[in-house]
Amino acid sequence: MHLSSLNPRIEKVQYAVRGELAVRSEAIAEDIKKDANSHPFSAVVACNIGNPQQLNQKPITFFRQVAALTEYPDLLAPENRPTTSKLFPEDAITRAETLLRDMGAPSIGAYTHSQGILSIRRTVADFIRRRDGDAFPTPDPNNIFLTTGASSGVQTVLGFLIGHPDVGVMIPIPQYPLYSATLSLYGGKGVPYFLNEKEDWGMSVVELTESIAAARAKGTDVRALVVINPGNPTGQCLSRENMQEIIRFCHDERLVLLADEVYQVNVYDPDQKPFHSFRKILLEMGEEFSDLELFSFHSTSKGVVGECGRRGGYLECTHIDSQVMAQLYKISSVSLCPNVPGQLMVDLMTNPPRPGDVSYPQYEKETKGIFDSLKRRSTMLSDAFNNMEGVTCNPAEGAMYVFPRICFPKKAIKAAEEAGKLPDEFYALAMLDATGVCVIPGSGFGQEKGTWHVRSTFLPREELFDDFIDGLRNFHQEFMAKYKDE
Repeated sequence: MHLSSLNPRIEKVQYAVRGELAVRSEAIAEDIKKDANSHPFSAVVACNIGNPQQLNQKPITFFRQVAALTEYPDLLAPENRPTTSKLFPEDAITRAETLLRDMGAPSIGAYTHSQGILSIRRTVADFIRRRDGDAFPTPDPNNIFLTTGASSGVQTVLGFLIGHPDVGVMIPIPQYPLYSATLSLYGGKGVPYFLNEKEDWGMSVVELTESIAAARAKGTDVRALVVINPGNPTGQCLSRENMQEIIRFCHDERLVLLADEVYQVNVYDPDQKPFHSFRKILLEMGEEFSDLELFSFHSTSKGVVGECGRRGGYLECTHIDSQVMAQLYKISSVSLCPNVPGQLMVDLMTNPPRPGDVSYPQYEKETKGIFDSLKRRSTMLSDAFNNMEGVTCNPAEGAMYVFPRICFPKKAIKAAEEAGKLPDEFYALAMLDATGVCVIPGSGFGQEKGTWHVRSTFLPREELFDDFIDGLRNFHQEFMAKYKDE
């Protein structure tokens, strides 16, 4: 094998979140392991990816207790119960026993149903009913697929949509590069629509209409629209009215709607901008829209759970043809089953301890503490960027990121050109080398021509946040002074 003999689509795939900056940061981390004085900082701070536990977010105790018991079921054997009951609360023991029984196997090392364990799909269905309200029927568990993180569900659906090279899928700009990367891999076309930075990264039906018209005029068979809500990398939360407009647009244009809702818990001003699922809004709109096809994605990686490495998620199918559902099941069967520890984490995410349960007080304290801290850190980081020279930053209404816009001096732009880099890449690499903070340039997500951004998580530990911000502020001041136009 050599590069010229590979599938040519492979080389076209770009994924900035794990791209040049991430590779460089890993090399620096190895340098520091070998020589603590090799760089002007003691550690790399990975703000390039929403990976909470890498930056020391504490796992939720009840979730890990159940995970421990399912990983080592001998703890549940009758002869060991007296000792186990001293170490684990009774509701964790009961949940672990229930999950193992529902698997139909004595160990999580066994394959499960290809769609995922039925009892967990029922739990997800009940979670959706509670989330969206009793006015709507509980989803059919057979319309729910447990997935290895939300990403595998997204990739599967995109693979179904791309029937020939001229198929297009509308994706937001800025966007999470999973979508552009997957479209490149499968040979489809990304049809960009721009979010409005001046309107808190809002979506405009006028922009959607112009985008789809331009694509279809070029012969693109536009089949679907991707919406990320709350937004990544932009952190916006869509209003109910905006979501209704989007559903009408998809209905009128005969588009499948893909709703990436993995940050649905990360909504920091729920009184002003509450989270609504697209399923809920679609069902509220009544029978007229009962033929609009909707795929919804959720994950255990975000929210306050932050269990990225366990790769748990689910895909819900609404108004999808039964023959398509049969093909989805067939393709799921090719991989035999989703990751089992991830399936169990989906159960815990969608059915956590409730008031009256032994573990509820601790669960409530832990999740509230994580959420409140994320909210504080989001404000601290956006405020910090807004106080930097030439930087503007919309507040994060949701998700785990800010996406500040930077106005670079002409001298910096010229230096970037001479280095063979885009200005935001040049800036992010300089930041990494000076501070150890790894962010992602906006060009990796797409941005309006002539604008430059970076995306940073606000996941560093809160007790370290002042030092983290001071490092960014000092770097930015020095960078701007170094390249100040004369």
